Amino acid sequence: MSGLAVSGKPPGVAPNPPRYDDWGMVETTPDRKFGTDKVRLDKWLWAARFFKTRSLAAKAVVGGKVQVNGHRAKRSSVLHTGDRVRIRKGPIEFQLVVVRLSEKRRSAREAAELYEETPESLENRERLRAHRKAAPTYSFRDKGRPTKKERRELERFKRGDPT
Repeated sequence: MSGLAVSGKPPGVAPNPPRYDDWGMVETTPDRKFGTDKVRLDKWLWAARFFKTRSLAAKAVVGGKVQVNGHRAKRSSVLHTGDRVRIRKGPIEFQLVVVRLSEKRRSAREAAELYEETPESLENRERLRAHRKAAPTYSFRDKGRPTKKERRELERFKRGDPT
């Protein structure tokens, strides 16, 4: 065994690439030796459709808007099944448990199968939704820019013309 590397392969031989199932998702096995059950955090956030692009996902991670297992994460952090992820997008906060891993972006229905949202998170988001719905909406009530006729009347008034 002296000629084998730590991975059990001869030196210079690349480790096994991740295996994908029919949906293009990384197959997860309890064997972590080959790295088939881990994905970069920014890739997973993008694949799970929390962000539109990977660069937006990376910016959120760098900005401290994403935590993994209660700790601030780096964009290249490795995500495993069972990890707890907390994501803040504006006033909304998602608390998730990673169920499946994927490096590929699929439909929204398939992306929703990648995670499970905690009941506390669902309750908090529902409470925020009700609070925002009950809040008054502010709208601009003036007519906006004056018409040509109104502008001429204002000019006459400012000059002090009697007409």
